[in-house]
Amino acid sequence: MTKIDEAAVLAQSSLPGAAWDLTSFLQNAKAQIQLWGGLLLMLLGAVGLVWGGVVLIKKLMANPQSVGQQQGWGTIALLILVGGALGTGGWSMISTVGSGGQQTITDLGGGTVIARTADQFSGFLGGPFK
Repeated sequence: MTKIDEAAVLAQSSLPGAAWDLTSFLQNAKAQIQLWGGLLLMLLGAVGLVWGGVVLIKKLMANPQSVGQQQGWGTIALLILVGGALGTGGWSMISTVGSGGQQTITDLGGGTVIARTADQFSGFLGGPFK
């Protein structure tokens, strides 16, 4: 019986330590949502890429009289380009695009916008009937 008790004590002591606080929970939730979201974006990108290829082949093989019922060349190109980008990039591509947008907003809010009052424009309120 002593050997069984020792094995049970060793098994219990090898469990990893877990932090049960709100910060750890939210960090883990963020990481998990990014993983799932990235995989979903990659799946949608693959679907868009395949559908863009199908629509391209349909357009190339279609009867010229049925032009009004087909997708435009721009739509086909966007399906293939965005589908390929999302299929290979997933979350990292979306995060990079978002970071660029955030940097632009920061630059605009950081004093790079020059505001001029109406008095500074020559002839703004003067007009011909002064």
